[in-house]
Amino acid sequence: MIHLDRVAWRLVDALQRHGKQSAQQLADAVGMSVTPVWRRLKELEQSGVVRGDVVLMDREKLGLSVCVWAYVTLVRHEEQATEDFERLAAACPEIMECASITGEADYVIKVVASDMKAYDRFLQDKLFKLKSISGVRSNVVLKEVKYETALPLPPAAA
Repeated sequence: MIHLDRVAWRLVDALQRHGKQSAQQLADAVGMSVTPVWRRLKELEQSGVVRGDVVLMDREKLGLSVCVWAYVTLVRHEEQATEDFERLAAACPEIMECASITGEADYVIKVVASDMKAYDRFLQDKLFKLKSISGVRSNVVLKEVKYETALPLPPAAA
């Protein structure tokens, strides 16, 4: 873990809440002038704490009304099988998140699609083409109750 001082934590908090702030707005939020804040921001980027700038989109307004959490099980836990699956997951724009997990499945993926037919095409044309996959258990999201992107910061950040 990288050690962050109080100013860095305040900067991280301000960026999480609204990433498109100007340097002046960030400086005002952390109580510093623009030049040191800009320098601190560059340090956070170089250290990997800040990995990029994004704008959040409303998937449903963009025609992606289906969201599925799919649990993927591999046939064998061989290095090649995991590499093949992880390479596919990284390359598929439909897969929004992918994590190796414990329990009954080997991976959980979050997939978005325009409709159930598109999700089925994703399964048939991409996922089921991998010989290393023995099964996929899909859970369709009925309603997103909470969706956050900001990480919970420790009390020391305040």
